[in-house]
Amino acid sequence: MATRDSLPGPDPSVRDRLRFARQSVGELVPTPGEGIVGYVFLLPAFVLFGVFLAFPIVYTFYLSFFRFNGVGNDTLLWIDTGFLTYRLTSIADLEFVGLANYAAMFSDSLFHQALFNTTFILVVQVPIMVALALLFAVALDASFVRLRGLFRTVLALPVSANLVAYSTVFLLMMQDAGLVNYLLTSVGLPAIPWLTSSFWSRMTIVGAVTWRWTGYNMIILLAGLQNIPQQLYEAAEIDGATRIQKFRYVTVPQLRPVLLFVFVTSTIGTFKLFSEPVIINGGGAPLDSTITIVQYIYQAAFIDFRLGYASALTYVLIAIVSVLSAIQLNVGGESDA
Repeated sequence: MATRDSLPGPDPSVRDRLRFARQSVGELVPTPGEGIVGYVFLLPAFVLFGVFLAFPIVYTFYLSFFRFNGVGNDTLLWIDTGFLTYRLTSIADLEFVGLANYAAMFSDSLFHQALFNTTFILVVQVPIMVALALLFAVALDASFVRLRGLFRTVLALPVSANLVAYSTVFLLMMQDAGLVNYLLTSVGLPAIPWLTSSFWSRMTIVGAVTWRWTGYNMIILLAGLQNIPQQLYEAAEIDGATRIQKFRYVTVPQLRPVLLFVFVTSTIGTFKLFSEPVIINGGGAPLDSTITIVQYIYQAAFIDFRLGYASALTYVLIAIVSVLSAIQLNVGGESDA
């Protein structure tokens, strides 16, 4: 009687050929994460990026060399299937003007005023905000401070406030008979024309933006402080350094990359200001003292329908922010000698 071991098995040569054939087929079929399958999964992200980001960026640059004369009427594509009719028209009726939109900025007094207002807010607000954020971060990083978690939460809460809501609250507080002037007059100080004076209306925006973003930057700086090695402070104490010297020669150099990040992002955020000046201007502040570059771009594009000029303004704004960011990175990125 034949046993299981004595039964004839498959030919080894046939088995090897089948294994090699299976391996060849496996190499032809792409596995997930490589080949065309990976690009198929990435395709939706590429499509969304192209439609909502890449195309507007390129088309805005293209539009900056034209004058917008209204919606286009030229037919680009006509589809008629009997039960469905579709007509695709051109995006806009454009007239080529070359560099005229860029040249017009040199004689545009309102653009000069918007640039001055934005620069004023940048120069005044950003140093104050960063200094306060650093002060709060150093105070809350001290081991002897109690309820540090509560203080961090309270200081960081303003960043969650709605832009329109908190701007409206500041507008109400800065009225001639508002809370701030009431407190000033209560202690014998004169009332301040927050919304009727060009200077003080800009300072109202400075105060509002500082209130909202100080806590946010404090959290970033606090995270940087907690990453500084304690051995550096101990070595400084052994050398007899005072608290001020430790802050100057240990804290600030170690915190330099974080401070650079805060300054760059704050600069970009200042040039993007829109909601605060719009609300405060709507409450009675002079337009020429509160209008910012982004607000002026909005007015040129969606109120005056000068889309070509607004597109040119947009790229000038991008150039200004890029240059300022590059300067900050160049200066702040240098190591101490």
